[in-house]
Order: sequence, then C-alpha cells, then structure tokens
Amino acid sequence: MSMHKNIPKHRKLLDEVRDVLRLHHYSIHTERTYCDWIKRYIRYHGMTSRQDLIDGEAKIESFLTHLAVDKAVAPSTQNQAMNALVFLYKHVLKQSLDQEINAVRATRKVNIPVVMTREEVAQVIALMGGVPQLIVKLLYGSGLRIMEAVRLRVQDIDYNFKQITVRLGKGAQDRITTFPISTVPLLQSHLSKIRVIHNRVLDQGYGE
Repeated sequence: MSMHKNIPKHRKLLDEVRDVLRLHHYSIHTERTYCDWIKRYIRYHGMTSRQDLIDGEAKIESFLTHLAVDKAVAPSTQNQAMNALVFLYKHVLKQSLDQEINAVRATRKVNIPVVMTREEVAQVIALMGGVPQLIVKLLYGSGLRIMEAVRLRVQDIDYNFKQITVRLGKGAQDRITTFPISTVPLLQSHLSKIRVIHNRVLDQGYGE
C-alpha cells in the first residue's frame, strides 16, 4: 500500500477563499465576484504557485493600473477588484499589505442622459392603460422612482394639497412631492376598485 495516499493534498487557493468568505457570511454574489477577480489577477501575472503571490503591493498596483489603462474599467469596477485582492492577502494568505498601492486610478465616465420630449412621453403613455399608465404618470409627473410608486399607500396621498408623501425613499428618508391634477381621476378610480376588493376580503374574514 502506498504511503502517499495518507498524505493530505494542499487545498486549492480559491477553495480557501470561498471558505473564508462563507465564514464571514459574505453573499454568494460577492463570493463569485471575488473569486473571479482573483483568477484574473493570477492569470495576468502568470502565477503558477503561491510563491508567486509574494510582493503583493507591487503586483496589485500593476494589475489595477492594467485595468484602468488597458481595460478602461469604471472606478467602481477597479475598487471591486482592489477589495477582492486585499481580502485575499489579508484574510486568506494572512499577509499584511504595508506598502502603498499607487495604481493609476480609473476615470469616471460622464454619460449624457437621454431625455424624452414631452411629446414622446405623451405618445408612450397613450399606448398604456389601467394601473401601468397610472404608475407611469406618477413617475413622470411626480418624480417618483418605480418602487416608490408601487409602495404608495392610501394615506400617502393628500388631494387637498395635491401632494404625495414618499415613505423611506432614497437614503431611507421621507419626502413630499406634488402630483399632477390629471392623475386625480385615475387615482380615485383605482382606489375605488381597491376599496371594493378590500371590503370583499374583509367580508370573507380576511385582512384587517
């Protein structure tokens, strides 16, 4: 019987990365993202053994500069790669990164937003009906985000002042915004239908 069968093999680096990520309760999305960046980092430097991982600061700096200069990635993408590699060295390899990492920073791309004209918006809304049309009118006329419109409650609408109270909007903050008079009939019609359904549910012993 060969003695080599009793000698445990060294675990693969990415298996160790996954174990540590799960130990710290990182999401599966973060796990996949970090592992992908680590694989790209290893391929970029042509690493074949753990010995190749030493001198981490210089290698990370070179890789991040490559991403910014050759790949023209966004700043958030470059930061994501940086986070993955710092995690690898500090939490998996247990190697401190004491030297500065002065990589070329990725530049933020400025994209001019495409804004529809009022006529184009009117054409789109005219092709819709019912609740979808009501939601789109609130998005356009009140500046609501999609989930803010979907989460609206009856008590959030003030017909007297023509305003809507948005609960826990961006930044978990409440805010007040106006809504166009043209949506009043649509809102009242929609709420009347909902009230009928609600009362029917109450009669059946459900809801509150």
